[in-house]
Amino acid sequence: MSQYTAAGVDIDAAIRAVEMMKASVRATHTPNVLADVGSFGGLFALTDLPTNPVLVASTDGVGTKVKLAAQMGRWEGIGHDIVNHCANDILVQGARPLFFLDYIATSKIVPEHVAAAVTGVADACRAIGCVLLGGETAEMPGVYTPGAFDLAGTIVGVVGRDELLPHTDAMQAGDLLIGLPSVSPHTNGYSLIRKAIEGRDLSQSFDDSGVSLADALLLPHKAYIHEIAALRKAGVAVKGLAHITGGGFLDNVPRILPAGLSARIDRASWTVLPLFRKLVEWSGIDNTEAYRVWNMGVGMVVVVGAEEADRVRAALSNSVVMGELVASDSSPAVYLR
Repeated sequence: MSQYTAAGVDIDAAIRAVEMMKASVRATHTPNVLADVGSFGGLFALTDLPTNPVLVASTDGVGTKVKLAAQMGRWEGIGHDIVNHCANDILVQGARPLFFLDYIATSKIVPEHVAAAVTGVADACRAIGCVLLGGETAEMPGVYTPGAFDLAGTIVGVVGRDELLPHTDAMQAGDLLIGLPSVSPHTNGYSLIRKAIEGRDLSQSFDDSGVSLADALLLPHKAYIHEIAALRKAGVAVKGLAHITGGGFLDNVPRILPAGLSARIDRASWTVLPLFRKLVEWSGIDNTEAYRVWNMGVGMVVVVGAEEADRVRAALSNSVVMGELVASDSSPAVYLR
């Protein structure tokens, strides 16, 4: 055994992990990729750019959802989580993804776990037309507690300067707020979730659906790229998008609104997923806080003119009109009713 291995860092394990993930990573590559897996830096040729291109970048993590995934031994889903979360964050500015970089840190590399997580990253990248350009796996005993695993990532996309969102100058009172359904808590509120489910059997269904609690909680974060593409194809003029991530409705919707406008949301306009109702019950938080912690069944909010309602409904049958913009003398805010 080498002295480095004795100190807790196994270089051979890291190499095995890379070998196990190579095929999945290469499957995301396009002719734009000019360097193979293992290069010091990823190389991406910029082609087919829009007029006056603007690069849009975002970095995020999966948060404490990784602890639940590790507990259940499910690694691929969190790979989808990190890609889709980051993709949504640049989507709200109108960008299409170009490439993604992942970062895994752990107390001890288990090649199978790392490879499964990166395979999930690669599969999610392929689903949205994004290249997995590179990444890093760091084994850091003493920094991370035994068994700890963290996953973060960076995405880079592009948009034409004239197509940048939001179009705040076009927004006005009476514009509609369209909700696009989520499938789970996505990647938010898991510190509270883990506290709320303490002592519960994760293998059992939490309602009459037959879906286990673990399956419901570990459903990956949904990407909304294809839904927004469908709206654009239908000719819908999208004025703004709000990704309902950390901070829920109360903090994220105001981020895209201009001064003089606020959002009024009717909570009765969509059916809250049964999982969220259980989490509210088990955690004991009030409804207002729940709409700040979780997405409550809506993962993306779209701002469109009132005249677009029929075209939105035709393009996305599962969307809901969940509210409207209202004139306001205060800073942009969300009013729940």
